[in-house]
Parts: sequence; structure tokens; C-alpha cells
Amino acid sequence: MFEKVAANNNNNNINHQTFDVSVDVNQQEASKFFDDDGRPKRTGTVWTASAHIITAVIGSGVLSLAWAIAQLGWIAGPAVMILFSMVTYYTSTLLSACYRTGDPISGKRNYTYMEAIRSNLGGLKVKLCGLVQYLNLFGVAIGYTIASSISMMAIKRSNCFYKSGGKNPCKMNGNIYMISFGIVEIIFSQIPDFDQLWWLSIVASVMSFTYSLIGLALGIGKVVENKGVKGSLTGITVGTVSETKKVWRSFQALGDIAFAYSYSIILIEIQDTVKSPPSEAKTMKKATLVSVTVTTLFYMLCGCFGYAAFGDESPGNLLTGFGFYNPYWLLDIANAAIVIHLVGAYQVFTQPLFAFVEKNAAKRFPNSDFINKDIEVPIPGLKNPYKLNLFRSIWRTMFVITTTVISMLLPFFNGIVGLLGALGFWPLTVYFPVEMYISQHRIQKWSTKWMCLQMLSIACLIISIAAAAGSVAGVVNDLKSYKPFKTDY
Repeated sequence: MFEKVAANNNNNNINHQTFDVSVDVNQQEASKFFDDDGRPKRTGTVWTASAHIITAVIGSGVLSLAWAIAQLGWIAGPAVMILFSMVTYYTSTLLSACYRTGDPISGKRNYTYMEAIRSNLGGLKVKLCGLVQYLNLFGVAIGYTIASSISMMAIKRSNCFYKSGGKNPCKMNGNIYMISFGIVEIIFSQIPDFDQLWWLSIVASVMSFTYSLIGLALGIGKVVENKGVKGSLTGITVGTVSETKKVWRSFQALGDIAFAYSYSIILIEIQDTVKSPPSEAKTMKKATLVSVTVTTLFYMLCGCFGYAAFGDESPGNLLTGFGFYNPYWLLDIANAAIVIHLVGAYQVFTQPLFAFVEKNAAKRFPNSDFINKDIEVPIPGLKNPYKLNLFRSIWRTMFVITTTVISMLLPFFNGIVGLLGALGFWPLTVYFPVEMYISQHRIQKWSTKWMCLQMLSIACLIISIAAAAGSVAGVVNDLKSYKPFKTDY
């Protein structure tokens, strides 16, 4: 009997060993296709992350930089731009370290900016972050709709000027162009997830380099044509504008430059597309360095050469300045590239907002087929059918329609850009990353490091308040001569 029990125990041991081996094999197979959180394997790299960041950063903001430098002058303009780039890079490295809570390799993932706040700070700050972040994303969608219509009008106007020999003022209404952009965005908004946008980001990045290079080339050409560099050390002179307007414009310029560097609101979402090892924080640190360096170089070149070309008369949108109507075909290429880029940038910024609303709707109504059920729609030429979700389609369509209508009501490019930059820069790019870093590393209150971080945060808060005030003043001034849906440009 003892021998029988021993034999049975041996058989059981063999069976357990076989079972354990099979589990290991299954786990190894699963790890090839899924990450540690059970989601499909992430495939993002330094270069795809950089493409996402460049798509988000080198947007319509680059076009207002010549105007911004014109308000600040040759000394303060470039200095402020370099300062913003350094602050953005530093705080972005702090923020990227918050993607995982605890261990940077195996800690719990935070899929969104709000989740990172919840894990590190909690309480009221989570709601405050969500409010600021998603309002800013909503505003960016409006800003990009306005910018795209300006570029489309510039194409039409340059061709009109060319045909009439400059005799026709070529005034037009931007509403039809905003509606056209909105229709395109309704279509692209049906792309379900952020990680499926990598190809659109790469196309958009190429377009951003295209129009930035053209703007740079035209600026250099204009400087050569003028046989000299325009502008002054202190910016636009009092007399050309009043003292009060000079101050407000200088403040608005800070907002324009801040907007040109705003991508922290989607940094965590971009980081969630990156594969590991190495740790996602290391990859994002490299991607941030590459992106901020490249964009700052482009910004300095485009902004400075634009100012050198036009001086005090630098236009709010570099490529729509009167001096650039020749060669008109090059202007058309540049503005077409802007429109294509903004199609992609709109999606990069709005996808986190889409995901937030859809996730919360699914959580609140888990049994609703309208919200949760996917309908498979076969598409000729594609291997996999498109998964149509009724709630997603309707809500995203309504979102695009809303941003388009608001853009038609407030088509003030510079004022809106400055206001968005001011409202988003301090809380999202500086305050929350600094506070999370202090909490994560348990930095003692009133220590030297704590004081330095708080001084950085307070300085950026003051800059943001000044920029917001200047931008509001600019929008109020524009509203004096504006009629909703009727004003032609």
C-alpha cells in the first residue's frame, strides 16, 4: 500500500511539473503579444515618440513667432524662446518619470496625465488637472481650426493676387474653409485609438518641416532682398503702437511662445505607446531632448529670420504676410503643408479627450449597447473590418462640429493662440510636474531643492498671468471691429 501511495505521489509530482512547464510556455507566448498590464504589446520607439511630439509642438505656433519676437526685440525674443525650451524640457523629464508609480520598470502604469496626478497627488488636484487639461485640448482644436482656415484662405488669396496683378483686394470669408477642415476632422476622428495615429503623425511631422523650411527660406530671401536686417533690440517702437498696446502685445507674445512649446498635456499619452525595455521614462527623456532641440532650432530660425525680414511689420502669421505673395506657388505649397499638418495635429491633441469621455461613459453605463457595442463593418481592400461604435461616432462628430462653430465665432489667430498658451503653460507644463516630482521623491519642505522648484513654479505662474492678460486684451481689441460669421479678411 505504501508503494502505491508513493507511486501516486510521484505521478502527481510529474503532472504538476508538466502543468508548470505548460504555464511557463503559455506565459512566454503571451509576453510576445501582450505587455505586463495585459494590453497589446507596445511598439513605440524614441523616433515614433519624437514624431508625435514634433507633430504636436511644431504646429501653428511657429507661424506667430516672428510677430512675438517683433514685440520683444532681438534681445528678449530669442532669450525668452530659449528659456521656454529649457523649462519645457526639464519639466517634461519630471513628468515622464510619473508614467509608472513606484518602480520605473515594473510599477503601475498611469495611462493618462490625470491618472499620474491621481497616483502622486490625489484629491482636488485630480479634478483641477482634468478641467485645465481637457479645456486646453478643446481650445487647441479651436486654434488649429482657425489656423487651417487662414492657410487655406492664403492659398486662395495668393492665387487671386497673382491673377489680378495685385489690383484685387481679394477679401474672403473663412467660414467655408473652417467647415471643410471640420468635415475632414470628422472622418479622421473615427480612428479609434491614439496608437493607430503613428502614420498620421509621421506625415504631419514631414509637413511641419516642409512649411517651416519654406518660411525660413522666404525669410532669408526677404532679408537678402532688403539688403539688411530689420528690427531693433527692444522690439516694436512706441509711436508705431501706443505705450499701453506695447505692454499688452509683449505679454501676448509670451503666450504665443508658450503655446509653441505646449505638449505636456499629451506627454503621458504619447509615453503609453512606447515599448520597454529600456524604461519608458528613459525613452521619453531621449525623445523629449530630440524634439525640443529640433523645434527650438526651427523656432529660432523661423522667428528670427521672419523678424529680420519684416521688422515692426512682422505679420501675426508668417506665411500670410503681404511680402510673401511672390513666389505664390511656394506660398501655396507651404500653406498646403500647414493644413495637412494641422489635420494630424488636431487628432494628436483630441484623441486623449475622446478616450477620456468614452472611458467614463463605458464605466457609467456598462450595460449600454449604444456605448459599448462595436458593429463590424467590412471595408473593401482591408483585411480586418472597421469596428463602428455608435456612441463614439456621434460624440466625436458633435465635438468637431462644436469646435468648428466656435472657431467661426472667434477667428482671432494670435489672441486665441496666446490665451491657450498662457492658460495651459503654468498648470500643465510646470506646476503639476513639479508637485508630482516633489511628492514622488519625498523632497523635504523648505529644503534648497524644494525652494528652487517652487521659485521656478512661481516665476512661470507670473509669466502665465501676464500672457493671459495680454491675450485677453488682444481678443477684446479684435472684437471691436468684428461681426460674427460675416467679417471678411
